[in-house]
Amino acid sequence: MSKRAKYAVGGVAVGIILLWILPTWIALLIIVGVPVAAYLTLDPSQRRRVRRAGRKEIGR
Repeated sequence: MSKRAKYAVGGVAVGIILLWILPTWIALLIIVGVPVAAYLTLDPSQRRRVRRAGRKEIGR
């Protein structure tokens, strides 16, 4: 299993646990807010690299 697949499985597991434990709107806020906050902490060159890599993945 690749590293990305492990991260995806872990993220889904954490999301399901959060939805089960917390009220739905708080869990969704955390599930969406953490990746957005992480993206906003990147500097402009890192953001360009992330966007470029995302487009390459889509274009396969």
